[in-house]
Amino acid sequence: MKFVASLVAALAATSAFANAPAATPASKGDPKAAESIVNQVCAACHAVDGNSVAAANPKLAGLNAEYINKQLTEFKSGARKNAIMSGMVANLTPQDMLNLAAYFSAQQPKPATSKDQALALQGQKIFRGGVMGAGVPACASCHGPQGKGIPAQFPRLAGQHSEYIYTQLNAFRVEARANDAAKMMR
Repeated sequence: MKFVASLVAALAATSAFANAPAATPASKGDPKAAESIVNQVCAACHAVDGNSVAAANPKLAGLNAEYINKQLTEFKSGARKNAIMSGMVANLTPQDMLNLAAYFSAQQPKPATSKDQALALQGQKIFRGGVMGAGVPACASCHGPQGKGIPAQFPRLAGQHSEYIYTQLNAFRVEARANDAAKMMR
């Protein structure tokens, strides 16, 4: 489990990865149309600009729009389980979700920092090369060499809260989260 902690520390510490938003906008999403929903529903946990300050809540700024839309859709359908998010998306229409995806993907992600540089360096090695002896592939092979993600299946990890990534990796490991394609994360 130490390699997981190393990985998340590296991702959070690599501020160079967190400089640009995702390049792909949501198809037919209107960021302007999402603003009232963002202000009324999303901002309390994720901040208006998508850069949540609470480590338990993911940063949405700069995530790929298709990935955001997929997650919102799966929270609504129950394919991804989270009692809070299920309630938040209950009244959203498919167009609302596309609009939110376009809005947050267009926001500028803010870099994160690591409190433990040695752990961050160890995590960077795992991110780039995996852990061969443990059967852990390099994260970069799916999330991209700079952690910006690959649409729509693989989210941006660069700049994300290390605590959030750690929680999600553990959720995949114990199958509390099971909305990954072909069980890649389990």
